[in-house]
This record gives sequence, structure tokens and C-alpha cells, in this order.
Amino acid sequence: MSAKTPNPSAQPTELTLGKRIRNFIIVLVAIALSVALFLGLRTQTGAVTLATLSDRSTPLEVALSNSKPTLMEFYADWCTVCQKMVPDIARLEQEYAGKVNFVMLNVDNSKWLPEILKYRVDGIPHFVYLGKQGEAIAQAIGEQPRSIMASNLEALLNDAPLPYTSASGQVSKYEANVTPSSETDDPRLHSSQVVK
Repeated sequence: MSAKTPNPSAQPTELTLGKRIRNFIIVLVAIALSVALFLGLRTQTGAVTLATLSDRSTPLEVALSNSKPTLMEFYADWCTVCQKMVPDIARLEQEYAGKVNFVMLNVDNSKWLPEILKYRVDGIPHFVYLGKQGEAIAQAIGEQPRSIMASNLEALLNDAPLPYTSASGQVSKYEANVTPSSETDDPRLHSSQVVK
């Protein structure tokens, strides 16, 4: 044989060795990713979610009739502030277990439309503090610090005024009869619709 002829037995060994090293690295990376995924999922299994809070919440009918004060929250699964407050609500549930009802009402469920209208829910999270007889005492909208909510719950338990929310006030009983006026169809003339 001449010196220019390649050795056919040397090439397959080099390729086989390269493939083995590459495959070994792939296996190591796959094992490392599997362990990381397993540990990541394992740390999240104990995390409380909005669905968990909703599943273990007191049914509204029970809360309105069991003579315990109630914290009712209107929420939605897509609400980032609602999701952010989950750990605080879960901690409050633990602190006041058996003393206060925690009711979760999802605003995306049309079943709760009468309550949404009754409590004038126009933003979420929307919290309604109910007294022992089921009467609305106060409301709060948006993110609330856990310490403030705890102070309000303590006040509810002691039949004291809630320190950090304004009480729901009376509304005027005045009702104006509104009928369309045939004189003008201009929607900017709101006063033309009121019957005197």
C-alpha cells in the first residue's frame, strides 16, 4: 500500500468515539434537566392557588346563615392582583379558621351576577366584610395588606367598627322617572329624558 491511502479502520473508531462522547453529554444534560424539573415541580405542589382557595371556601349560603363574620372576595383567575394576594388570604384563613367564613366568588361565573350587582363590583379583587348576620359592613377594592385585613377581621369578630375601610353608607332613595323625549333625539341632552 502507498502512504497516501487512508487507513479505513482508524476512521470508524474516531467517529464511534465522538458519537459516544456526544451521547454521554446528552444523557448527562437530560438527567440534569429531569432532576431540575422534578425539584421545581416538587416545590410548587404545596403552593396555594386561587382554585385551591375557591375549592375550600365556605359556600355563600352557609356563610350568610351560620352567624359568623365573613370575608367575601370577588376575583377572577386572570386577575394578577388576585393571584398575588393568594398567600395572604391563605394565611388569614389559617389564622381565623373556624371563626370567620372565607367566601370566594369568581366574577367570570354568571351564577354570581346577582351578588356582583348587589355589592356593585366594578373592580377586582373586591372584598366585602359581612357581619355575623350576613349584613355588608364595609367593602374594599384592590390589593390590601394582610395586616390591614387582619385588623378588619379582628374588628368583625369583636363587633367593633372596622378600622381600615369606610363603612357602606346609605344611598339616596330619590328615583327619577326617565322616559325618552320625542322632542329631540340628541343623546348629549341627558336632561331632556327626565320627566318632571
